[in-house]
Amino acid sequence: MDANGKKNALITGSSSGIGAAIAVAFAKNGINVGLTYNRHREGGEEIKKICESLGVKAELYQVQLSDREECCALMEKFLADFGTVDILVNNAGGALKIPAGEFDELPLDYWDSQIGLNLSAAAYCSQYAIRNMKENDIKGNIINISSVHGTVSWVKRKFLPYCAGKGGLDMMTKALGVEVAPYGIRVNGIAPGFIATDATKRYTPEQVKEFTDHIPAGILGNTDDIVHMVLYLSDEANTRFIVGQTFHIDGGQSVTGMIVNMKENFEGSHLK
Repeated sequence: MDANGKKNALITGSSSGIGAAIAVAFAKNGINVGLTYNRHREGGEEIKKICESLGVKAELYQVQLSDREECCALMEKFLADFGTVDILVNNAGGALKIPAGEFDELPLDYWDSQIGLNLSAAAYCSQYAIRNMKENDIKGNIINISSVHGTVSWVKRKFLPYCAGKGGLDMMTKALGVEVAPYGIRVNGIAPGFIATDATKRYTPEQVKEFTDHIPAGILGNTDDIVHMVLYLSDEANTRFIVGQTFHIDGGQSVTGMIVNMKENFEGSHLK
């Protein structure tokens, strides 16, 4: 696939990890990219430079995706800069800073922020993208990056809002995929398991082994595992008959239902 700068993609949460890898892969295939970040501007700037060095147009946007108004402003800026959107990758997500306590003690603001980041943001961005695709008769592509936790619940309460958001995203992929299929717009998803990124380097070898022991494949995933599927789904020739599907890339975790129960609370932003 070589778009030669004729296609435009927006990848949310693309200053590091899976999103950054997707952006660079698109740039290598001649696709112009819009990148977003919340706090890590330095990482976003670095990915932007890499993409530009590959000969494509790249723009970087700061946005709090759990905020509806900021999501809408992001899409308006992107469309003003690029004109059209051919590919939207709703990648941003994560458990953020998990509050202490059981579910009955959970601050509702945290619930709202989790549903906003892991589900609603994808809906807001997708609505703008679909409008633009219809107006310009673009056989576009929306890819929602979900999680193994949309299918298999984390044992402890701490991931409950995250699981609910990702489970909702999987159902949105199905329903929206069916709705827009007659327009030639493809909506599908990817549900990663444990993917090794810079964010996972904070774990000790013992902790990583504990995770790996619960993965049937016996290994951790890496960003290339996700990127290969994103590129496949981004090619219209591959996906003209694939509607509303979420592909699990998790080493078998969702098949067995075995999810490690780590004892300590931690930020789970790498667990897409």
